[in-house]
Amino acid sequence: MSVLPDVLQAGLNIVFCGTAPGTVSAMQQAYYAGPGNKFWPTLFEVGLTPHRFTPAEYPALLPLGIGLTDLVKHTFGADSVLSSSDFGREELQAKILHYQPRILAFTSKRAGQEFLGGPLQYGPQERKVGDTLLFVLPSPSGLARRFWTVEPWRELAMLL
Repeated sequence: MSVLPDVLQAGLNIVFCGTAPGTVSAMQQAYYAGPGNKFWPTLFEVGLTPHRFTPAEYPALLPLGIGLTDLVKHTFGADSVLSSSDFGREELQAKILHYQPRILAFTSKRAGQEFLGGPLQYGPQERKVGDTLLFVLPSPSGLARRFWTVEPWRELAMLL
């Protein structure tokens, strides 16, 4: 059973994919729910949402053409507690091929590296999944604050 349900449907502009739900997100059953997480304010700041959503409002992203999922679906916690076997690479690839969003944006370098299999830079990636563009963003998690910059998020919003 998944820690958080996928928010997916055909025809989405973008699907945000995190590494794994954090402990607070798992407890609240809402994406990006940690108190220091910048996901929701950043979506609004870069113009991807018309107002600042709360984590509990995550299902309301679908009508905006935005979906949500995680690379690790069956456990939760900080990246440091995840093992290689927790990552559902094939499962994510199958979902993306099925739903065919315009862009799959990883909301952490770790998620992008685990999916793509090696080192990478923030921003658009050369590899695609079917016709879906891949994009890697700095993590909005409070635990990753030292790596935070909003610029790749702005670049992503400009693509849309």
